[in-house]
Amino acid sequence: MAVMAMAAALRGPGGRFRWRTQATAGGVRGSARGAAAGRQDYNLLVIGGGSGGLACAKEAAQLGKKVAVVDYVEPSPRGTRWGLGGTCVNVGCIPKKLIHQAALLGGMIRDAPHYGWDVAQPVLHDWRKMAEAVQNYVKSLNWGHRVQLQDRKVKYFNIKASFVNEHTICGVTKGGKETLLSAEHIVIATGGRPRYPTHIEGALEYGITSDDIFWLKESPGKTLVVGASYVALECAGFLTGLGLDTTVMMRSIPLRGFDQQMSSLVTAYMASQGTRFLKHCTPSRVQKLPDGQLQVTWEDLTSGKENMGTFSTVLWAIGRIPETRSLNLENAGINTNPNSQKILVDAQEATSVPHIYAIGDVAEGRPELTPTAIMAGKLLARRLYGQSLDVMDYSNVPTTVFTPLEYGCVGLSEEEAMARHGEEHVEVYHAYYKPLEFTVAERDASQCYIKVSVLMGLDWGMPGGERQGKSWHPRVEKLHATTRAPKAGPCVQPRGPVSSQAGS
Repeated sequence: MAVMAMAAALRGPGGRFRWRTQATAGGVRGSARGAAAGRQDYNLLVIGGGSGGLACAKEAAQLGKKVAVVDYVEPSPRGTRWGLGGTCVNVGCIPKKLIHQAALLGGMIRDAPHYGWDVAQPVLHDWRKMAEAVQNYVKSLNWGHRVQLQDRKVKYFNIKASFVNEHTICGVTKGGKETLLSAEHIVIATGGRPRYPTHIEGALEYGITSDDIFWLKESPGKTLVVGASYVALECAGFLTGLGLDTTVMMRSIPLRGFDQQMSSLVTAYMASQGTRFLKHCTPSRVQKLPDGQLQVTWEDLTSGKENMGTFSTVLWAIGRIPETRSLNLENAGINTNPNSQKILVDAQEATSVPHIYAIGDVAEGRPELTPTAIMAGKLLARRLYGQSLDVMDYSNVPTTVFTPLEYGCVGLSEEEAMARHGEEHVEVYHAYYKPLEFTVAERDASQCYIKVSVLMGLDWGMPGGERQGKSWHPRVEKLHATTRAPKAGPCVQPRGPVSSQAGS
């Protein structure tokens, strides 16, 4: 590329960046402005227009700095693309929660006759109408982000960025035009994209991911969801709730990394609502039949037998990979985890290059949650330009899984608590309960459950500093509950056998 060839000429003695460049209709040229060694175009350059990157950029601009955001969405293998705002706005939290709400409304309609509403049954769902409404709302958010950047005088570039050196990036537009941008500080907030099992025949050609499901114009019909992540279960949950024939195929355990007792309650409730589960199975081939249906072949790992089924849609939800491969991080000397390809950062969000930072899903060891990325971005901008010393605290971050029976948690899972502190120091208090709104409609509440894992018998903060036997430690290590909290609190008691029920 012409601009890459020019990059070497833009370095002075010792490899220091010397020239500012700007794009013109004829390509990239050097500018006499900024000829002094080390002069940069911007105080802060943010790569990635998702929640974390935008928060960081707007905060820095608010503090009076010259800021630019570069963002580019590579279309999915199915050709799906979207606007400014990142995963959460376009193919994550926002459309997911809206369609989840659509599914919950279906359940409320079925409950309505119990509360005196005369609702003719069956009530049919119109995917096209829902999709149009959700997609229009997402597009309004895309426009809103553009307006907010403009109001804060943040320069926005719709270009695909890669590093030239530690202060300079090369950006390429959709039409192939190139430009060079430089900055004193650079923040990488490119997030991640769904992983495709490319070793499976037909997976890439015929499957979709969460990048596509929310932008479908027509109903996906009978769907096979492959994976057991929260993305897999959330998608399967709302598809079932919308009346679609839905099957989840999972190789091992559901919701890896979450409390496994709670995870089993989540999947048990989903099964009771009609979602089918193929456990300990892995797909080996996807073929398209003459009628357009997809024939999936899979192996049952327990029996070793091969099975086949036919579906309208196959949705892969087997994890995500960071958007680092096209950034040419090696040109800037930025280190990554060789296994995850995520960028290694310290407590200050700094990479191996002190003035380059990484926040959000692209950073190693960070929770893949929008609110944490937003706060990390804001705090980083304040440390850089607002004389603040506050760093992001990533411990005990609460999260929710938006499955049909919603699941919220914070802290350590029971398994993690016992592994870290020893089973003898952890006591679990728990209760089953029935939410008030479940009563009149006679809904099954056997999976509504709350538990608290407590660290016992240690002297942290106790009066006199003496070891206390079998007494509550004031810090709750973990809280697990469905987010449908009871209207009257359950009686939370020490847990005996898991099958026992305490409270009401």
